[in-house]
Amino acid sequence: MAYVSGFMAAVPNDKKQDYLDMANIAAAIFKDHGATQVVEAWGDDVPDGKLTSMPLAVQAKDNETVVFSWVWWPDKATQTAGMEKVMKDSRMNYDPATMPFDGKRMIYGGFEVILDV
Repeated sequence: MAYVSGFMAAVPNDKKQDYLDMANIAAAIFKDHGATQVVEAWGDDVPDGKLTSMPLAVQAKDNETVVFSWVWWPDKATQTAGMEKVMKDSRMNYDPATMPFDGKRMIYGGFEVILDV
């Protein structure tokens, strides 16, 4: 069964195009290393919460939008090998000072797909 790497980050609204430019490069890198699909979704209806919420999870500021992204892999083994290659790929060497979002507030995880209809 497929495996998914999920990511969530807060991106400044005025950096949307910069983020998309970076995401296009990253998507090509993921696909070069075994991913079958990469999706980037710009928050449109992401409510604030008092106890939990997506904005709270990434400490989103008033001028930021939550981005929810996922990468599909054929299986966990491909994801493990692929992510190792992605992290070593010279095209992924971003300077944190020039990234279009605060990487310290990004959250991510790996998920075994249990339903795909």
